[in-house]
Amino acid sequence: MTRLVYFSSVSGNTKRFVEKLGMTAERVPLYPKDDPLVVDEEFVLVVPTYGGGNGRGAVPKQVIKFLNDERNRSLIRGVIGAGNTNFGEAYCLAGDIISTKCQVPHMYKFELFGTPRDVMRVHDGLEEFWRH
Repeated sequence: MTRLVYFSSVSGNTKRFVEKLGMTAERVPLYPKDDPLVVDEEFVLVVPTYGGGNGRGAVPKQVIKFLNDERNRSLIRGVIGAGNTNFGEAYCLAGDIISTKCQVPHMYKFELFGTPRDVMRVHDGLEEFWRH
């Protein structure tokens, strides 16, 4: 059962966070040559913010492509944003943008690959979320 979809760049920060959750997850492909991901059940998206804090290009192009597929967009139920507090006002901006555009809650924000507390809170929060 896939309840998490995530995007992680080559740095792997978001991937490391998702792996610590210990939940089944699917990754949005990194490279255009990779087969696109199409989901068939409700999911929460974990997404990093790009762009260095100026707000432009905050949502990774791969995530835009994934969500431009109506099959995927129709099943998103929430978003969790990763970011860097050095981005100031643009901290976790990708999550805010996706939340607004897809009309789903921005459920949590964490920095880089998250702290043990972040992992615990997201894990427990997701379990609670899917029970309701």
